[in-house]
Amino acid sequence: MGLYDRDYLRSEPPRRSGPSIGSPRGWSVNAWLIAICVAVFFLEVFMPLQPIETGLYWALDQDSGQWVELTDDPFRLGSIRNEDTQLGSDLVTLSIPVHGGGTKLISGFPIRTSGGDVIGLAEGTMASTLGYWFHFSTKKVIGGAQIWRLVGFQFLHANEYHLLFNMVGLFFFGPLVERFLGGKRYLAFYLLCGIFGAMLYLVLNLGGYVLSELLGYSAVPGLLFNATGTPLIGASAGVFGVLMAGAYLAPDVRVLLFFIIPMRLAVLAWALVIISLLSVLWNLNNAGGEAAHLGGAAGGFYFIRRPQSLHGIFDFFGKVDPTSKHFAVRRGGSTKSNPVDRILDKISREGLKSLSAKEKRILEQASRRNPDRG
Repeated sequence: MGLYDRDYLRSEPPRRSGPSIGSPRGWSVNAWLIAICVAVFFLEVFMPLQPIETGLYWALDQDSGQWVELTDDPFRLGSIRNEDTQLGSDLVTLSIPVHGGGTKLISGFPIRTSGGDVIGLAEGTMASTLGYWFHFSTKKVIGGAQIWRLVGFQFLHANEYHLLFNMVGLFFFGPLVERFLGGKRYLAFYLLCGIFGAMLYLVLNLGGYVLSELLGYSAVPGLLFNATGTPLIGASAGVFGVLMAGAYLAPDVRVLLFFIIPMRLAVLAWALVIISLLSVLWNLNNAGGEAAHLGGAAGGFYFIRRPQSLHGIFDFFGKVDPTSKHFAVRRGGSTKSNPVDRILDKISREGLKSLSAKEKRILEQASRRNPDRG
């Protein structure tokens, strides 16, 4: 038996008894994740839109006619409004002169007096009802303790291209990781990578806010200085985790970047991580999203090397995931009697470095007896 005879490294998934893949009951966890993301995206089209304030405000100086950024606490909603002002529900984009020359395009909601005069602008965007309740932001999680957003944002997407790129990543690389981990462990892995992405975004965003408010910094490499209410959405963090896991399990697999440029999977994964890292350090466009990518990649890097740490997260039937035959045990609790199977299962759980010298010899002897099939 060769190492590449294991089901999770075959090009075809292992055959299972029961419903076929054509039936929803027989779908893999990865297929369900793709289906839910697509369904949520199309469901949002039919939902009413609601305003999301990012927590950054601009005020119009009545004397000079210039717009100034407010240094108000972005965790306090409504701090610049009172009974004499109201927030408009119409999203507008203004070209605002900024200090030092030039202009800045700001999208948000006008703040008007009772007489209808615009005296300020609350930065923000419009989102569907699902987007309103499930997007992630530092303000909502820290200020509002709305921790469900750590998972909810992973199923939302900004547009069809955002959805397409993420689902293509899941479609091509998700099955490899799911075959290795098993269904429930894969679901835990995917969601935890997404949570890692959100938490890194939160830490960098909160760090930028603290330095900005307390010390007056406007930029520090690696920190996010966008408003604490800026929405974060998308499956990208989880997809980056899956990509890193695939690069660990099958680093030499050839992939086509943009369906044109051939390269090793490991090269693709690490190249994307480097791009995300540089985007955050240089505060490029979508630095917040790139920070989430880095967090998801870090989660994937960690958990694929320690799959045993995923036990118990969705484990309602004992310590071992019944959806993965690689971790199955007999009813009495004993492991498989074949020493080679036990060693290969140990590799699956803990990696090659966990093997003792004796276990390596046994595996080498078995490989010579049963060479890999070409």
